[in-house]
Amino acid sequence: MKRFDLMVIGGGVGGLVTASVAGQLGLDVALIEREPALGGDCLHYGCVPSKSLIKSARVAHLMRDGARYGLPAVDPDVDLGKVTDRVRGVIEHIQEHDDPDRFRGYGVDVMFGEARFVSTNEVEVKGERFSARRFVIATGSRPAVPPVEGLPEAGYLTNETVFDQRQLPGRLAVLGAGPIGIELSQAFRRLGSEVSVIEIAPEILPREDPQIAAELRGLLEAEGVDIRLGTRVEHVESGDGPGKRLICKQGDDYLPLDVDEILVAAGRAPNVEALDLDAAGVRVDRGGIVVDRRMRTSQRHIYAVGDCTGLFPFTHMAEYQAGIVISNAVFRFPKKADYRVVPWVTYADPELARVGLTADQARQQGIEPDVLTFAFEDVDRALAESEPHGRINLVVHRGRILGATILGAHAGELLHEIVLAMQAGVKIGEISAAVHAYPTLAQIHRRAVNTHYGAKLFSPGTKRLVRWINRLLP
Repeated sequence: MKRFDLMVIGGGVGGLVTASVAGQLGLDVALIEREPALGGDCLHYGCVPSKSLIKSARVAHLMRDGARYGLPAVDPDVDLGKVTDRVRGVIEHIQEHDDPDRFRGYGVDVMFGEARFVSTNEVEVKGERFSARRFVIATGSRPAVPPVEGLPEAGYLTNETVFDQRQLPGRLAVLGAGPIGIELSQAFRRLGSEVSVIEIAPEILPREDPQIAAELRGLLEAEGVDIRLGTRVEHVESGDGPGKRLICKQGDDYLPLDVDEILVAAGRAPNVEALDLDAAGVRVDRGGIVVDRRMRTSQRHIYAVGDCTGLFPFTHMAEYQAGIVISNAVFRFPKKADYRVVPWVTYADPELARVGLTADQARQQGIEPDVLTFAFEDVDRALAESEPHGRINLVVHRGRILGATILGAHAGELLHEIVLAMQAGVKIGEISAAVHAYPTLAQIHRRAVNTHYGAKLFSPGTKRLVRWINRLLP
């Protein structure tokens, strides 16, 4: 039986970062991935294909919207097969960075197959057993499928299958109005599908500031996305042809919805079942593998990162948590994860970016914050680019930023000035004092902060002081 210093189970970003660093530092490392290629959900079924599809959909939308820019409007003849080919091309290009031979060059023993624990220190892969001093579980997550009667028989798409489609569905139902559902519903609408989003909650994107979420919903509806809130799919009927009928319940009313395809985007479930974690004595709850802030499981020599922990289902957080594991498991230097400043983005158009607390969350913690807001319609660059939608909400207490929500063009890029300010403990006065190039969208940060100082600057007391100084001094 071969023994390793470190065994990493899962070839997504969390596993790849951990294995590559440990291997290059000279440890005897094994990396096990059940799929035939490295890269994980983000590369093959998540971030990369979705953003590639969203870009193609945005181009189609801009072609139709040419008149807004003083150009002729063009209604594109969308061939989803060609769009899919472009998406595949982007994945294949990035896949080169995740070539197994690259990691073998780092000294990592890369194996493909399903891993399962047979004891606290042993795993089995394709009938062969291996042992290790320490383990890192980075097996990610999969689409959670709601228990809707008739749904399995009727058939459905998820993020794992939707990017392989070559025929554009005429009518698409999207189950769930979280980030995946919102992003893909807008993309398919812009590519030419009739799209209905079904969400049981009273608003889209339930984790976001409800005011901002409602504003984004209005923009999506203006593009023709049919959003049905407070609605549950009771069952699905398969027709004689390719179509499907959803029976939806909204209040006391039952409403039929006929579609050609169903896309399930109703959350994520951790990939833990095949690991046989009971044999390793690793504790699991409804959210996933239970870890402490050093990313240790109930077995101190077994760590877990990324979606399988159920903490933050974002690729950048899996990478961050991998860094925590490297400190603890490789360098043996104790380090704890800090989740006070965690950014995320919903890549709709306009984007919705968020970090830290909303005003309501601050109040729930006993803090009465100031909310500084500024609209993109008052930012010159946004007007020049005909992107006036959205706003920034800065949640501030005693001069420091507790959180921010940005709805607007390039919000995901703009958010990082706020992320850095929060991470470094920078007061809002420093943002006001920083010179922001004109004309840029980033001016919205300074303009929002200056609403706080403007009220004081132009107060009656300040005006009296200025008049007195100017009468007193020559």
